[in-house]
Amino acid sequence: MKKYTFLVFHREYEAFLEQLREAGVVHITEKAAGMADDAHLQELLAKAEQTRKIIAQGAPDQLLTEKANLEQRIVATQKEANRMAIWGDFSAERLAQLKAAGYTLRYFSCAKKIFQEEWGIKVAEEGAIVYFVQVSKTSEPQNAELDLCQEFNLNSKSAAELLKEVEGLNGLLVAQNARIELWAKENIHALEAELKELQQQIDWKRVTLNTDTECEGALKLLEGFCPIDQVSALNDMLTKQDVYYQEEDPTAEDNTPIKLRNNKFTQLFESLTGMYGWPNYGEFDPTPILGPFFLLFFAMCMGDCGYGILLMIIGVLIAKKKLNIAMFDGLGPIITVLGVGTTIVGFFLGTFMGINIYEATWMPLALKNIMVNAWAPASMADPNVPGNILLAGSSYSIQMVLAILIGVFHICLAMVVKAICYTKQFGFKENIATWGWTLLIVGGLIVAILGMTVLPAEVFKWAIITVGAVSALAIYIFNTPGRNPLINIGAGLWDTYNMATGILGDVLSYIRLYALGLAGGMLGAAFNNLGLMIMGGTTEGATWQWVPFVLILVLGHVLNLAMSALGAFVHPLRLSFVEYFKNAGYEGKGTLYKPFKK
Repeated sequence: MKKYTFLVFHREYEAFLEQLREAGVVHITEKAAGMADDAHLQELLAKAEQTRKIIAQGAPDQLLTEKANLEQRIVATQKEANRMAIWGDFSAERLAQLKAAGYTLRYFSCAKKIFQEEWGIKVAEEGAIVYFVQVSKTSEPQNAELDLCQEFNLNSKSAAELLKEVEGLNGLLVAQNARIELWAKENIHALEAELKELQQQIDWKRVTLNTDTECEGALKLLEGFCPIDQVSALNDMLTKQDVYYQEEDPTAEDNTPIKLRNNKFTQLFESLTGMYGWPNYGEFDPTPILGPFFLLFFAMCMGDCGYGILLMIIGVLIAKKKLNIAMFDGLGPIITVLGVGTTIVGFFLGTFMGINIYEATWMPLALKNIMVNAWAPASMADPNVPGNILLAGSSYSIQMVLAILIGVFHICLAMVVKAICYTKQFGFKENIATWGWTLLIVGGLIVAILGMTVLPAEVFKWAIITVGAVSALAIYIFNTPGRNPLINIGAGLWDTYNMATGILGDVLSYIRLYALGLAGGMLGAAFNNLGLMIMGGTTEGATWQWVPFVLILVLGHVLNLAMSALGAFVHPLRLSFVEYFKNAGYEGKGTLYKPFKK
């Protein structure tokens, strides 16, 4: 980015802003002062928010409130009809005639075992409950024994009449839905155009509020930022307009906006970075690392290639607008990619819709061999636990060990990124301790691996001593050059306590990648077993058994897919935002580049 300061004569300022907006490359520096107090700006913001709300709802509040009232009336009337159904059909007119003749009708229910015929006329019987009507002269005293019963207050309308009323209300609801649909068809496009115009007015107002007045109002001063690749075109425009401007490099004190530059794959995960916070200017963009690891973590947490195929189908349908789900609008491509990753990982974990495909007779032998070779020298120990493969000769699950190893690598990568980026931002002298910890943990692990494979024992010993000695000097003696060595030692000891407790907890957090995938597979298998129990343990049951069998499988796997997808989204996000970002030193307090444009 390049920082720009514009100085414009007040009479030419509006024309200058029009040209600047036409160019559409300058991000205007915002000043907090005056923005919240400007009544006109707040009015525009409120109107834009209301318009945005109506567009999202598809109708104004009045039409939606009328629809909600109809729906409530339908539910209440249907409930009342169900309550009245036990008393059958009756005539309100005949009841009124009985009352005029001096008779009182009271309606009761009681336990069947205590009901006495002299209490009244039995109307219905449901299980252990009897419903009856007591007919008596209005002047007769009430029977005290009826205090043991529950009395009902009847609606003036019978169940049949109430059901007719429900039909009428459903007709009104259909008509109301048609009104809403017609309103949306006639007005949404106009509202979208109005929202764009409001946004133009808001942007213009913000620019004017961020403009300083100099020389008793004669000059207007404005600051902004322009991407380096747009500087040449902007300078040509400013030169033609004969505008005085100053171009310079941003400083650390400037709230310089950032513009992310990622490939098409990484761009899919930029929204996840935005959920945490955009990088500061000069800070690294975590998206290129966050994206692939989030995909891997999501796939491991889902752990079922059948669910991966379903996610791919759902993602494609959303992307092609064949499936409209408001909360997933625009997320079709990333759902598809996550589905592809889940399918691949789920295949090697050996789970398809809760079925252990290592044991499935319908799985081609060639594919089984691919999976077996992929996990060699692992052995499939428990066919009843889909996706759980044990290391040969041990009781440890290979997925659990793999999850921990991935966690170690992820945290080591974060430490290397932190050391490099902090050195670039603040210099090596200010980050000697950071490099010391990176050398101790990352370098120590590398030396340990080499020592177990290729390094001779003597070389390994001196390599470990060298890594330990250099790291200790960086952490405890030279962590802050120029400061009292005793203070440096104390600071190093405190860092040691924090690192020892923090790193261990961070690594163990990655076990959730194994636990969630295993839980999803076991729950899917449980639904399969429940369905087979209905079928008598085989797939050759009677015709009537297929209906509950299919219902259990469909509902069970839809529920499991939804819960697994939720867990597979939240927990990898936590591993990225907490474990990785913390060890990478990522702050995420930057401002996204938003140019002033039409």
